[in-house]
Amino acid sequence: MKTRALLLSLFILTLSCNAEDDDHENETEYKQKMREFVMGISQYAKSQNPVFIIIPQNGIELVSSNGDASGANHDAYLGAIDGNGQEDLFFGYNNDDEATPAADNEYLRALLNKSKNAGKTILAIDYCSTPSKVTSSYSQNKAAGYVSFAADKRELNSIPGFPIPVPEENAAEIKTLSQVKNFLYLINPSNFNTKTSFINAVTATNYDLLIMDLYFTDGSSFTPAEISQLRKKANGGKRLVVSYMSIGEAEDYRYYWQNSWNSVKPEWLDAENPDWKGNYKVKYWNKDWQNIIFGNSSSYIQKVLNAGFDGVYLDIIDAFEYYE
Repeated sequence: MKTRALLLSLFILTLSCNAEDDDHENETEYKQKMREFVMGISQYAKSQNPVFIIIPQNGIELVSSNGDASGANHDAYLGAIDGNGQEDLFFGYNNDDEATPAADNEYLRALLNKSKNAGKTILAIDYCSTPSKVTSSYSQNKAAGYVSFAADKRELNSIPGFPIPVPEENAAEIKTLSQVKNFLYLINPSNFNTKTSFINAVTATNYDLLIMDLYFTDGSSFTPAEISQLRKKANGGKRLVVSYMSIGEAEDYRYYWQNSWNSVKPEWLDAENPDWKGNYKVKYWNKDWQNIIFGNSSSYIQKVLNAGFDGVYLDIIDAFEYYE
């Protein structure tokens, strides 16, 4: 009986270990698929514009070969990007205008520092509106060596009225991401009636970098002439202008969306995000989805390049978590 019980225990242990190994392999696989996706976008864009900026947001685990701060740098991935965006670093992780728990902050910073120490620029977005917390956000990020933006609205549809002047304000002509000292994250232009009002509001500021959407609320894309206007800072300096683009979810309000998908989904289209209506998870490794994003004359990234943006800000990089 003891021998039989021992063999049964060993069998169960073996199954458990194999399951854990399979889970680890799945985690590694989905992370690597996203790395390859980002690297493909980077290679395609930089083949046309060698100084085109690539900034993935969140999913900072990809900078490490094993997805952990203890791992070696993933040099191929780091070589394809110019910086990392990170939301909720000091404020907003659980609730807006609330400090991020210390354990979560430390976890993220350990990985962010791997990228920073490899020469990449870290753009941190905190969601807070109380002046003391906004001040704290900018102070803590500066001490950590990150460039930051305190967003007073999660919708990212406004230019904050505090602080004035803009932190680290300067009149320099910004030509590279490493020169950026502050930035404006304004990807939702819903509060602006016209493109002209949007452009006028932005050019009245002195932010070094603008992250915005390729498209205005009426569905029209911004033109090279309009992007050129948006580069002008109020004090005479020039800023970089980067386009937001989601690659880990499909959005039903984008030009590529087909009405037939509402009844018959393509193979790569997955569940709707319960927190963001109209946003759908995608099997981002699928070639059909990737063809929408990059690699051809009608792809999303090609439209960004044609509009004259200085780079692209890639969102939902952490989509691998959904599939893990």
